[in-house]
This record gives sequence, structure tokens and C-alpha cells, in this order.
Amino acid sequence: MNDYPRTARLMQRGAEFLGTKYAIMCGAMSWVSERNLVAAISNAGGFGVIACGAMTPELLDTEIAETKKRTDKPFGVNLITMHPGLLDLIEVCERHGVGHIVLAGGIPPKGSVEAIKGGKNPAKVIVFAPTLALAKKLLRSGGDALVIEGMEAGGHIGPVSTSVLAQEMLPELAEDHVVFVAGGIGRGQAIAGYLEMGAAGVQLGTRFSCATESIAHPDFKKAYFRANARDAVASVQLDPRLPVIPVRALKNKGGEAFTEKQREVAATLDREEIAMGEAQLQIEHYWAGALRRAVIDGDIENGSLMAGQSVGMLKEEEPVAEIMAKLMAQSESALSRR
Repeated sequence: MNDYPRTARLMQRGAEFLGTKYAIMCGAMSWVSERNLVAAISNAGGFGVIACGAMTPELLDTEIAETKKRTDKPFGVNLITMHPGLLDLIEVCERHGVGHIVLAGGIPPKGSVEAIKGGKNPAKVIVFAPTLALAKKLLRSGGDALVIEGMEAGGHIGPVSTSVLAQEMLPELAEDHVVFVAGGIGRGQAIAGYLEMGAAGVQLGTRFSCATESIAHPDFKKAYFRANARDAVASVQLDPRLPVIPVRALKNKGGEAFTEKQREVAATLDREEIAMGEAQLQIEHYWAGALRRAVIDGDIENGSLMAGQSVGMLKEEEPVAEIMAKLMAQSESALSRR
């Protein structure tokens, strides 16, 4: 017998699509969403997602293999569409029989969706879209499911809130497509609300980032526990030539350093010392290094503490299974009171 019958009924489509007990995905967080956390989430009935980020095919191959040693449940891999070795990474996922690939960071390049769906081990494709028009285009172009993520989320964000995106997109898409809602979700009551609006499931990142199984440095976790919602701020773009996607993170010296980094790169553009592509790449490399300093090394002053606005709800380390049970119980309780 299901302990959460109302929630399970509303999640049924999403759970069947993912092959999981609960239609709760973990957002792909660089350096955090690795073998240990991903496996723990899948073992607890959710859907873990490996954050490939800037990994080489060899590193991704190892990460998938190590995750499979820790769980026999379904999990996915998040690939960045601008990665120069995208097709090689897709080939690694296919070789391992990864069932779901999440494409993030923009419109998938030509041939990538076909490569994911057309191999010996075809996978389902999950896409992100910040607008209704782009969502429809990506679903027509081979996306099997959609994640709509609002600006309350941590990491790279769009300009529109989760609640507005949900109202705009769920009535148009949810009947015919599997849609997951993400951004600012910290409690099961919010999950219940989005499920009632037609979502097939949800995606949470910040809520899982400080789980007992997360390898994030103890000081990184403590910074989260001390923070409130207003401490998670979006970065500012200084130069229109550098189309920097805003990043939401906790305020610290690292955020100030990023502003300085933009000035420095813009100055090299002014002097015509580097090409535009190289300038944009320098910005992306800055984030990768800054994130590692915070998550792995525990440098919470100079590293990047990417966090969503739900960070204020995090107060202590908890095992993933406990977090999952709390979310489901909160959702069930909310639906029972309707």
C-alpha cells in the first residue's frame, strides 16, 4: 500500500516516465551531483542526475560506472549543450545504457537529440525552456519531457519566477507532455500545488545539496545553514558584449570577484587581445573554478556558493531518504486538507 496515495496519483505520469517511485528529480549541481548523492537519491525513490559540466568523456565514463556500483535504480546525466565534446559524452551515456539525458544550457546542437535517441540504447531526452514558444519548439524537436525552472533556483537562472512560468506553461503543455517544475521548491506543500496545476513531477537542487550523502565541504554546508532567502542573489551583467547568464549564489567576496573578472575580460576585448568566443569561455571557466573552491575546498569566502532562494529553509544535515520522506509527507498532508 502506498503511504502517499494522493501525491502518488498526481505523480504517476512523471514516476512512470522516470522509472522511479517518486517523480522527484535532483537538479544537476556541479561538484555536488556526483556518484554518492545521485545514487542516494535514486535509492530513496527519487531520480538522481549526474552533473557532467565540463567533464571529459573519460571522467564521465568513470562517474557513471561508480554510480552504477552504488545503485541499481534509474538515474540520468545532465549534459551542457555548449560542451565541445557533446557527441562523445552522448556516446559514453549510450555505452552505459543511461536511460535519460537532460540537455541544459541552450538549444541542443544539430544531431545531438538524434544521437541520444537513435543509438543501440536509445535514451529519453529532457529539455529546459524559459519560454512557452521555445518549450513547444524543443518538444517538437524530440524532447520527451520538459523542465520549467524559475529564477528562484540556484546556479544559472532565467528572468521569470517559477510561479509565473507554471501558470503560463502548465495549462498549455501539461495535458500532452510530461512537465517538471523547478526553482525555489523547498517543501512538499509547494510540490502539491504544482502537481495540482498539472505538473508530472518536480526538480529540487538546493534542498538536497546539504544532505548527509552530499560530498560538499562541511563549511559549504554551514554557510547554507546560516543563510536566508535574501542572501541568495543573482549576479549582474556588466558588459552587453559578454552575455553572462545570471547566476544565483550566496553573497560573498567571490561574487564581488566575478564582477571584477567581467571588467578584466571586457578590457581585453577593448584592447582586441582576445576573440569574443574566448572571452565568453573565460567567464564560464571562472564559474567552474569558483564553484570547486567552495564545494570541494570549503573556501566559502572566495568560492561560488551557488544556492536557490529556498536555502533559508535548510537548517541541518539530513539523510536523503529522510528528506524524501518529509517532502512526500508534506505534499500528502497538503493534498489531504484540500
